Amino acid sequence: MLQATTSSTTRPRAISIWLLIVAGMILAIVAVGGITRLTESGLSITQWKPLTGIVPPLTDAQWQAEFANYRKIPEFTQVNSGMTLAGFKGIFFWEYLHRLLARVIGMVFALPLIWFAVRRQIPRGYGWRLTAILALGALQGAIGWWMVKSGLSVRTDVSHLRLATHLSTALVTLAGTVWTALDLRQLAANPLARPARLRPVAIVALLVLFVQILLGAFTAGLDAGYAFSSWPLMGDAWFPAGGWHEGWSATRNAIDNPIVVQFIHRWTAFIAAAAVIWLAVRSWRAGSMGPGHAIITLVVLQILLGIATLMSGVEIVIAVAHQVNAALLLVAVVMAAHQLGRRAG
Repeated sequence: MLQATTSSTTRPRAISIWLLIVAGMILAIVAVGGITRLTESGLSITQWKPLTGIVPPLTDAQWQAEFANYRKIPEFTQVNSGMTLAGFKGIFFWEYLHRLLARVIGMVFALPLIWFAVRRQIPRGYGWRLTAILALGALQGAIGWWMVKSGLSVRTDVSHLRLATHLSTALVTLAGTVWTALDLRQLAANPLARPARLRPVAIVALLVLFVQILLGAFTAGLDAGYAFSSWPLMGDAWFPAGGWHEGWSATRNAIDNPIVVQFIHRWTAFIAAAAVIWLAVRSWRAGSMGPGHAIITLVVLQILLGIATLMSGVEIVIAVAHQVNAALLLVAVVMAAHQLGRRAG
């Protein structure tokens, strides 16, 4: 584990700024990941080459080889059998960009971390946290390949459970990065400041929001957003006749049935909204206005984007905005939770 120090050479403000830059890059990759999913581009690269994969196909022979690999998987044979090389290049672009961004984020995190550690500029107690974030990033890469692999042999798409794991890990990494940056910013302002604590109201808000985002990942992975494009009714009923799979358990319906997943995701949104709005109110009472206002604005926008995503038939721009706004809402909730749990020392 990287060691931290409390000497006068520590640079909490610089490390905080660096972490916020990384957080911004994670938001960018969440957006690209959403586009990759919605354009069904995620299975276009059928091999995992962590180092050599950074170089895209450059010659016609290399493109033909990549296309030949894609033509072997079920998505091509069962869904895209009429795809041309030009069409393949279109979906390859988004998956390549997604993987390239992941590599860049890894380098932008790892190289400065080593620099700060070697120069003993990491404040005491933060070395293990930064190492844990780095480990989460490495795990995220492995989970990404684990997700892609689920769609290469039998299925024509990736497992929605693995997709949810992939997105969840990215957002946990985002939350941890922002929280650590805020702790370090507070330390820069007050050398006696201690790391903020998670208060019970913040824990509840974060857990409920996490579940709602997880349900959103299930909705995306199952293409459940296409099941019904009306709101608030699903067709002409609150819950459509025949929507419940009688041969499945309640748990399986809630996880694997696209109609049930869309229904749950629709209405748990308001439970999540209530939880994070309560956190916003608590942060206001504690004297923190900015994060609270951001939460209210983003919650309203998130609900509107969710409805618009359904009613537009999952139009890509709206759907991606819905996913990115969820990540921004998570950041706002983390900021409010941090403000509520700050300790002067």
